[in-house]
Amino acid sequence: MRLNQTIMNNEKEWIEKGYAIPLYDRRAVAEKTKSAPYWIHFGAGNIFRAFQANVVQNLLNERILDKGLIVAEGFDYEIIQKMNHPHDDLSILVTLKADGSVEKTVVGSVVESLCADTQNHEDFFRLREIFANTSLQMVSFTITEKGYLLTDGKGNTLSSVAADMENGPEKPKSYIGKITSLLYTRFQAGATPVAMVSMDNCSHNGNRLYEAVYAFADKWSESGLTEKGFKDYIGNSGKVSFPWTMIDKITPRPDPSIEEILKKDGVEETAPVITDKHTYVAPFVNAEECQYLVIEDDFPNGRPPLEKGGIIFTDRETVDKVEKMKVCTCLNPLHTALAVFGCVLGYDLISKEMKDDVLRRLVEEIGYEEGLPVVIDPGILDPKQFIDTVLNVRIPNPFMPDTPQRIATDTSQKLAIRFGETVKAYIASPQLNVSDLKRIPLVFAGWLRYLMSIDDDGTPFELSPDPLLDDLLPRMVGLSLGCDDNTEEKIEKRIRPVLENKNIFGVNLYDAGLAPLVCIYFREMLAGPGAVRKTLEKYV
Repeated sequence: MRLNQTIMNNEKEWIEKGYAIPLYDRRAVAEKTKSAPYWIHFGAGNIFRAFQANVVQNLLNERILDKGLIVAEGFDYEIIQKMNHPHDDLSILVTLKADGSVEKTVVGSVVESLCADTQNHEDFFRLREIFANTSLQMVSFTITEKGYLLTDGKGNTLSSVAADMENGPEKPKSYIGKITSLLYTRFQAGATPVAMVSMDNCSHNGNRLYEAVYAFADKWSESGLTEKGFKDYIGNSGKVSFPWTMIDKITPRPDPSIEEILKKDGVEETAPVITDKHTYVAPFVNAEECQYLVIEDDFPNGRPPLEKGGIIFTDRETVDKVEKMKVCTCLNPLHTALAVFGCVLGYDLISKEMKDDVLRRLVEEIGYEEGLPVVIDPGILDPKQFIDTVLNVRIPNPFMPDTPQRIATDTSQKLAIRFGETVKAYIASPQLNVSDLKRIPLVFAGWLRYLMSIDDDGTPFELSPDPLLDDLLPRMVGLSLGCDDNTEEKIEKRIRPVLENKNIFGVNLYDAGLAPLVCIYFREMLAGPGAVRKTLEKYV
């Protein structure tokens, strides 16, 4: 059983092995899509393959849509070259349910995949063709928060961005430079409207995409590198919109246990590929059943009826409420708390942490007691029910191979949103007192303890990638477990610059009045092996 277009000649065997397969003429869908594309997505990673591609698959099966998706990858081209192309853009979605059952789906809605690389002349020419086509309604993105950055952690313009801004739209190398160049192609071809839809898991994602694209358009226009009117085209929401969205679906790294299931079924060539850029990608994606995608309904060139596939369209204000509910309170902070303590306490699965009474109480208290009081009910999703599902169904799912190490990636970039917004809300509230926050400062202290890269038994472990590690790790030098000279003054002096950093926490923790408590927690966690566990048990 090979995962390529030949499965359409071997449908019976796939179906007998329990796989749902495409119920449409994939060749006909591909022809219509390529001649009149309506949706191109950037970011060929797991969440796209498990979520957006499957939504389109279902709508194609139901004959609600007659065209599929085009995907482009602008960071790690090996995903396209080593995974999409060898499998004719087919992938397998393995949905892991909390009751232990498994659904296996061959997803065929992606009918064309391209490298967004200006050095790949054929692919980038094709991308320009797509952007010039008046049929294109939406361009979506799952390129991670880092994909929108034009500067490094110190505020310096990235070298690729600086070069692209200087050289213009002909052959950019930075991600946003390439996207802006493609929009310039659309502008030159008649300035047809289009929606640029960030579906990344970050606050006000539409604004982030707009600001990055507009920075390029402004610079190129100012330097005379583009035709007059291009900057105004980007800045006109009636022409180019940048809707806000909230997305939520857990798609861990492809797991060996899932690979074994597929092998036993007779599926060939299931082995994952680790690219030169350290992307871990396989012919399959394992994912949870729950999923949410809420999109601001702002599509100046029209849109497909994706609401029939479960996607929620609403206004910007409601998207903002849902996004804050999820990212700042009801899921992401709980995940981060489990991630940092999970690494330090030696856990290898998030689900196992939920069997740890003290860790479960910690996230329950962060969610229900500290976070929920500042959540604004968005109306379309109930915040308490959302937390209930997270804590009782989603995170404890023993069949979801999600790790604290994965979630701990880039924590310095997440704390300001996942916890800082709650701190700000307490400061601003006339009814709440920021000094009542006890668990969130405990997570901050746990993260500092995590940065020492020594677990609670005293054994070194590898930190997950984070762009600020080079700046943060020197602050940990001189601190060690069980050391007699771990005085309050010494510890406070080492970590004060971190606690004062608004970019990390969203606020200066000294100004917020939380820094002394973080220092107390952190010092207790340094008492020796087992001190993290004892500190948690003492305060949770």
